[in-house]
Amino acid sequence: MTSTTGAEWRRLSPRMLVVHPIQEVVRLAPALIGLLVAGSSSGGHGPLWSLAGLVVAVLFGTLRWFTTTYRITPEHVQVRKGLVHRKVLTVPRDRVRTVDVTANILHRVLGLARVEVGTGRSDRKGGGELKLDALGAREAAGLRGELLHRESRTAGAPGETAMGTAMDTAGYTPESAGTPAAAVPAPRQAGVETELAALRPEWIRFGPFTLSGLITVGIIAGFVSRLASEGNVNLGQIAPVKSTLGWFGSLSLPLEIAAGVLILAVFVMIASTLGYILAFWGFRLTRHSSGTLHVNRGLITTRATTIEERRLRGLEVSEPLLLRAVRGARLIAVTTGLRVGQGAQRGGSMLLPPAPLREAQSVATRVLGGDAATVSGPLVQHGPAAARRRFTRSLGVVVAWIVVCLVLWEWSDLPAWTWVAGLALLPVTALIAADRYRNLGHALVAGHLVTRWGSLVRRRVVLEYDGIIGWNVERSFFQRRAGLVTLTATTAAGRQGYRVQDVGLGEALRLASAGSPGLLDPFLSGGRPSSRHETQVPGEPRVPGEPRVPGGPSDIAHPLISG
Repeated sequence: MTSTTGAEWRRLSPRMLVVHPIQEVVRLAPALIGLLVAGSSSGGHGPLWSLAGLVVAVLFGTLRWFTTTYRITPEHVQVRKGLVHRKVLTVPRDRVRTVDVTANILHRVLGLARVEVGTGRSDRKGGGELKLDALGAREAAGLRGELLHRESRTAGAPGETAMGTAMDTAGYTPESAGTPAAAVPAPRQAGVETELAALRPEWIRFGPFTLSGLITVGIIAGFVSRLASEGNVNLGQIAPVKSTLGWFGSLSLPLEIAAGVLILAVFVMIASTLGYILAFWGFRLTRHSSGTLHVNRGLITTRATTIEERRLRGLEVSEPLLLRAVRGARLIAVTTGLRVGQGAQRGGSMLLPPAPLREAQSVATRVLGGDAATVSGPLVQHGPAAARRRFTRSLGVVVAWIVVCLVLWEWSDLPAWTWVAGLALLPVTALIAADRYRNLGHALVAGHLVTRWGSLVRRRVVLEYDGIIGWNVERSFFQRRAGLVTLTATTAAGRQGYRVQDVGLGEALRLASAGSPGLLDPFLSGGRPSSRHETQVPGEPRVPGEPRVPGGPSDIAHPLISG
C-alpha cells in the first residue's frame, strides 16, 4: 500500500449491520408510532403501514455497509459511498487537521466506533469532514494514530513509510486493517503522553450554571409535540397534564409566572448537571510526544478527539455570565477543523469543561507553553471614547423605546406599563454597558495578540502572530465621529476573525504592524512602501530605541484604512 493505485478498498465493520438499522428506526420512531396510532384509530391498516416503514428503515440502514468503502494511501484518504448517487470523497493527508473517535452505548456494546476526519472545513454546513461509521474500536484508534502521528513514524528507520509502521497508544497494527503482516516492520515503542488536565469531582458544581439543560428541555418538548401531532393525541386530556394545568389555572398571574419559572429553573439545573456528568465524565487532556493533543471524555457515549498542535493557533477562555458569577470558565481551542461557537462542546474544540477560572488559566498556560501573562495578565483599556459608545448604544435604544411608548400611550390606547418597563430597564442596561466596557481590553504578549470583550459571555482570546493571515480595519459612521476603529485579526482557525473593538487608529495600526511587520507598509505614507516605520502616532510618547509606528492622519491614504 505504497501508492494510490495499489491501496485496497476496505469495508466498514460487518457489525455495523446491527448499528445502522437500529439508528434509522430510532430516528424515525415518532413517524412510525404516528402511523401506528393514526392508522389504528381511523380503522385503517396502521400496523401494516408501521411495519412497512420499519422494513424500509432497516433496509436503508443495511445498504450503507454494501455501498460504503474507504482506503488510506500515503497521499490521500478516500471514502466511496452512495447507491443511486455514487460519490468518492478524497482528502489529501496533509489536509487532515483532527480525528474524532466517538462511541455511543450501542457502539461500545458491539466494540465499534465512529471516526470523523476533520479537514479544516468541518465547522461549515456540509463541510469537508469524512465520516466512517462504524469501524472496529481497535481499527478506529489505529486510524487516528495513522493519520495524525505521521512525524513520529516517518522519522524512524530507513524504509519505513506512513502506512508501514505500528500505531502508538492503541497497540494497533496495520494487520487489523487488512494489511499483510509481511509488509509491516517491527513495532516500535509507543509515544509518551503527558497529562495536562483531568476531571475532578468538585467541578460538577459548575454543571447547573452551564444552562445546557435548556437544550434538553427543547428536545423533550419537541419530541413530545411531534409524537402527539403524529399520533393525533390531545395532551390536555391526559390525566396528569390536565390536573397540572388545572392547578396552574387556580393561581393568580404573578404566582403562575413565579411557579413556572421556579419549576423550569429546577428542571434545567438538574438536566444541566446530568448533562455535565454524561458529557465530561472521565475527561482527560493529554499531550502526545508526536505533537498532538488528546481529549477523552464521556460516560455513556465516549469521545476521543485528537488535535495537531501545529494546527493550534490560540486559545479562548470563555466565561458565560452565570459561570463568571461562580468564578468558572471553560477553555476552547482556536484551531482549524473543529466546530466553534455554540457547537464547540459538541464539535470537540473544548479543551477544558466548565471548571474554576484559575484551572482554566493554568491549563491554557501549559497548552501554550508560554508566559502566564498571556491568559491572566493585565490588558490595555480602550479609553473614554469606547466607554461613551457602550453607554450610548445601550441606553439610546431604551430611551428611544420609552419615547415611542410615551407618545403612543398619550395618543392611543397603549398600556402604561410599556414605558414604565422601559424606565425600569435603564439601570439594568447601564450596568450591562459598564460591564461591557470593563471587559474590553487587548495586549501584545510573547508573540500573541490578546483581546477580550463581551458581557453575557466574556471571552479572552490568545491568538499567535503566526496564525494571523490578514488584518481588517473598519470604521462605522459613529466610530469615525468618535475617532475609533475596530481591528479584526483574520485567521483560518476558530471563528476566522477576532476583533479588537473600539480602539484608536494609531493603536490599531501598532497592533497590526507588530503582528505582521511590513504588511501595512504599502497602505501607508501615501501608498508608497516604506522601509522603516518612522511616523510617530500623535499624542503617544516615543520609547527610546523603539521603532515608530505609522498611524498619523497624514499617512493614511488607502481606502482599507481611511474608511
